[in-house]
Amino acid sequence: MTTDASYDAIIIGAGVIGSAIGYELSKAGRRTLNIDKLPAAGYGSTSNSCAIIRFSYSTYDGVALSWEGQHYWADWRNYLGGDVDERGLINFVQCGTALLKKPGGKSHHEKVVPLLTELDIPFEDWDLDTLLERFPALDGSVFGPPKRPDDEEFWAEPTESLLGAIWTRDAGYISDPQLSAHNLQRACENVGGEFRFNTEVTGIDQVDGRVTGVRLSTGETITAPIVVNVAGPHSFMVNRMAGLEGTMNISTKALRHEVHHVASPEGVNYGSTGCHVQDGDTGIYFRPETGDNILIGSEDPECDPKEWVENPDDYDTEVSAEQWEAQVLRLARRMPDLGVPNVKRGVVDLYDVSDDWIPIYDKTDLGGFYVAIGTSGNQYKNAGVAAAAMAELIDAVEDGHDHDNEPVVHVGRYTGLEIDMSTFGRNRTINPNSSFSVNG
Repeated sequence: MTTDASYDAIIIGAGVIGSAIGYELSKAGRRTLNIDKLPAAGYGSTSNSCAIIRFSYSTYDGVALSWEGQHYWADWRNYLGGDVDERGLINFVQCGTALLKKPGGKSHHEKVVPLLTELDIPFEDWDLDTLLERFPALDGSVFGPPKRPDDEEFWAEPTESLLGAIWTRDAGYISDPQLSAHNLQRACENVGGEFRFNTEVTGIDQVDGRVTGVRLSTGETITAPIVVNVAGPHSFMVNRMAGLEGTMNISTKALRHEVHHVASPEGVNYGSTGCHVQDGDTGIYFRPETGDNILIGSEDPECDPKEWVENPDDYDTEVSAEQWEAQVLRLARRMPDLGVPNVKRGVVDLYDVSDDWIPIYDKTDLGGFYVAIGTSGNQYKNAGVAAAAMAELIDAVEDGHDHDNEPVVHVGRYTGLEIDMSTFGRNRTINPNSSFSVNG
């Protein structure tokens, strides 16, 4: 097969993280090509991301990464190099996050607060009266642990109250996640990067244990000494093409996930006055959505079935009545004036999930082949910092650094925090501090 083009680095995927990696590598002087099977940047799982910017992770490096990542969004225009996109730039809505505090010693906030404190991230510890004063539409009762509506205990009268909430004012969400990937595409193109859409990678070429390029559905062969797998829910299939299946201690797989939309309760303009709420007590999270709506997602409680998908190109994209009912009724318990509509509204997409729900940002056993995978569900917010860290890791390894035995430590551009990249290594042991859920 003849070679049709040659680049310094090929990035498989043009979601928010893939586009950001293309931008970082291009800024560093590499000639890059992002390849995506979909028609535009961010059209995959990025487009259906809840795009929440929060800091409530379960590990030091996870919280440090998210706090550093927030600063990229807050400095978005400068980070991109100006008004680079003819479609305009995204809006970072800093509505804040209220992480609800459950009694009983198993509340997620008990992991988070010491990390926020250690990393000097601003937060307030609210009692229940303060929470309800700020957000009177909420019910402060304990309804958990999470249950399905067909469990009679779901409807039991509460006998306890929440303790309050941990409030992080700098949190929020991105107004248009698909546009954020397009912003990054334009920024990348401005520094010489290229993108190809509607093109599928069908093979990974290699010689003597080192990647040499990719084969495409068009019949072309594109050569490059560096290939980065950022294929989202298809990442395990790309690793399989590269002969890497079973070579990592941590693996990834695709999980079907639903997010639902409902109107705010009558008289409550939650779209403009609400905040992002992490409600581990009922097993959901929710945030304001455009048009005075509320977006509801699941925190993956044990009672909810998980639908793992073998073929990411073939799964049910219709909102299911059972999960719609579970998530909307959970919100109705927390927000008692919520009207439960008859018409189901929401989106269905796939998460690229690792064994412990912590991403893999690493090299691989194939020289020149790198991965930024296992990211769906909780890494959208980290696109900028993850890309910067991956670019640093790639540069170090390509220069001969032994990352496996002396892990790269990324120093945040904005915060100066040191982030040990071995936390996100492919051969780490499963992290017992993880929430093993979308919380990371």
